[in-house]
Amino acid sequence: MKKVLVILTALVLCSFKADTTTAGIPSGEKLVYAGSYNMSGLMTHIAQVTMSTESVKTAKNNYLHISCELSTFTKWDKFFKIRDVYESYVNPTTMMPSLYKRSIDEGGYIKKEKYVIKGTSVTSTTSKKNKVETTRKFTIGKSTQDVVSMMYKLRTADLASMKTGATKSFTIVFDEEQVPVTIKMMGIETIDAGNLGDKKCYKLSIGAKTKVLKGTDKNLIWLTADDKKVPALMKFSIPVGTGQLVLTSATGI
Repeated sequence: MKKVLVILTALVLCSFKADTTTAGIPSGEKLVYAGSYNMSGLMTHIAQVTMSTESVKTAKNNYLHISCELSTFTKWDKFFKIRDVYESYVNPTTMMPSLYKRSIDEGGYIKKEKYVIKGTSVTSTTSKKNKVETTRKFTIGKSTQDVVSMMYKLRTADLASMKTGATKSFTIVFDEEQVPVTIKMMGIETIDAGNLGDKKCYKLSIGAKTKVLKGTDKNLIWLTADDKKVPALMKFSIPVGTGQLVLTSATGI
């Protein structure tokens, strides 16, 4: 499960043009997922993932604060403990980020990272356990976003116009690197979306030039085929196995 949720979700949420007829992302939304991993042929529920939004006002700007928290259950911590928090502060209309923060504790590996984003310029500050903090400046493409804000950008896009088999290419930034990604529309399927009930969903396949994801059409995400485009189900295939994230609760949408 290490980094998989954020990377898988972010690889889908990309550089689509906004659909001005679609409602924006609301403040106060909370999405909760059951994270499972294939153990000896059985999907075993080992973690909870929570994504939430809130409005933040400063003296000069208004932001939408997006947070993604990953946590293994206590009984699984002795095998591999995960306590990760990913955050992004974005323009609530364009979803373009100004600040990205990442704090991870994965099996004792501790890392904190912050990106201050101004247009195509990024100043990153990184600290690791027992190591000196480092600062680096680099540039990104004008449509490149951090991985957290990308989780929500797709929900302002016009997916209804994409035909089955159609693809789009884009770029995300992760670990100070830009990653080229392609998504493919696989069609529409009905999916159990937790407390939302059964929902017709857009099925999307994710392909990326990264060692994190494995296989062709093996990494998938289902988004509700309505104006909310809530991620209802995610399936991933990585070098060490397969897993999934299933929506259990959606509130404030």
